[in-house]
Amino acid sequence: MSCSSRAKQGHPRNVAGDCPHHCDNEGTVDDTADMVSGPDLWQNNSVSFNTSSATTVTLSPILDKTLSMFAIVFSINTMISLGCAMDWSKIKNHVIKPKGVAIALVSQYGVMPLTGFCLAKAFQLSGITATVILICGCSPGGQLSNLMTLALQGDVTLSMVMTSCSMFMALGMMPLLLYLYCKGFPNLHKAVPYGSIILSLFLTTICSGLGILINHFRPQYSKTITKVGLSISLVASVGIIMAVGFNFGVSILLVLSPPLVATAALMPFIGYVFGYIISSVCRLNQAERRTVAMETGCQQIQLCITILKIVFPPATMGPLFIFPILLLAFQLIESGVIVALFKAHQRFTPKEKEPYMPALTEDNGPQTSSDVSPSNAISC
Repeated sequence: MSCSSRAKQGHPRNVAGDCPHHCDNEGTVDDTADMVSGPDLWQNNSVSFNTSSATTVTLSPILDKTLSMFAIVFSINTMISLGCAMDWSKIKNHVIKPKGVAIALVSQYGVMPLTGFCLAKAFQLSGITATVILICGCSPGGQLSNLMTLALQGDVTLSMVMTSCSMFMALGMMPLLLYLYCKGFPNLHKAVPYGSIILSLFLTTICSGLGILINHFRPQYSKTITKVGLSISLVASVGIIMAVGFNFGVSILLVLSPPLVATAALMPFIGYVFGYIISSVCRLNQAERRTVAMETGCQQIQLCITILKIVFPPATMGPLFIFPILLLAFQLIESGVIVALFKAHQRFTPKEKEPYMPALTEDNGPQTSSDVSPSNAISC
């Protein structure tokens, strides 16, 4: 069916004004450019699940509206909770000696956007699919990295400062990186709503600043807000995955193509590995290396979902909104495996015994047998 005939039937166009069915110059549909498909589409020309069949697999209206409102409330809750965990004195210490923060920021905004771009190119993804992957890759770190840093006995202060700095920098870095990397895809930079993304980031930054003010003026409430807020965020993340999985069931595997699943699995893994390598090259200590690794591999999926739900209409997104949730699932699984391996290494690795140091006397010298009187020996 041609693009003009589809337009007469009321089929919408995407945000770039192009036909979402990827029509070529002659007006015929290029089925090989579908954003989601069956497992055979990316291997040969036999199409098992085309775009029109894939887009019929959508959320129920009630669940869609619930997730839309929940994504906004969830993002506000997360940002306020993270802000309440920040202390001005700790921020000043890392500002005075910003080596760890600088390395983490370079790793965050250097590795992950480049990873998303390379994977999109390697799997020959384009259009809205590449946009979703790049938005996820350019997103700042999230609160999952703080929890995993705590589990890995890393530098929690560095993790919190890095998360906050990453969030504030996202206000400028995320639109800039999207603009730069979208140039590698034809006409893709026209489809990215930079204004809406900047507005979303600005609102979430205000929420984070509100949390910092609460911690500064009402510190007695900050710990409770942080614990309750982050616990709700973690439970809610698992709840979102379960709700979407229950709604779609096995059809998720039929909707998402193998390249998208592989991309979701590889992005956090590459982030963890390269974050640890970069921090090791820069000679950070072991706790800081684990922290930078978690900060690099864990993206703020809540922000991705919020941006995608706000700036893209459901007809344009189709089932691609599942990708950030799938990415979150792989982040949880892979980071959980890393934590399990770390705990196992600690359990089965013999601890080094501290060398014996003789007790010091009042004269700051080692206590010898001559220093112990018979009366003291009896009293002991």
